[in-house]
Amino acid sequence: MTSPDTATHARQREIATEHLLFKLMEYIESRHSGLLDFMEGSLDHLGDPATDDTKDDHAVRQIAQRMIDGARKQGVD
Repeated sequence: MTSPDTATHARQREIATEHLLFKLMEYIESRHSGLLDFMEGSLDHLGDPATDDTKDDHAVRQIAQRMIDGARKQGVD
């Protein structure tokens, strides 16, 4: 088995990080209600740091909003 290339490794790391963050959001919200509201309130300050034509603040905010919405729906079993 060969080691993954940089793009593959970055994708795998992103998937793992997103999963862990999502579960952390669910866990904290279930014990300390208000986290997701707090995070949602911060989205206006979230932006894409790109300095080229790929910059898309709205897309970044939409991704974050979908994560928050998902955590609200999923909850902790």
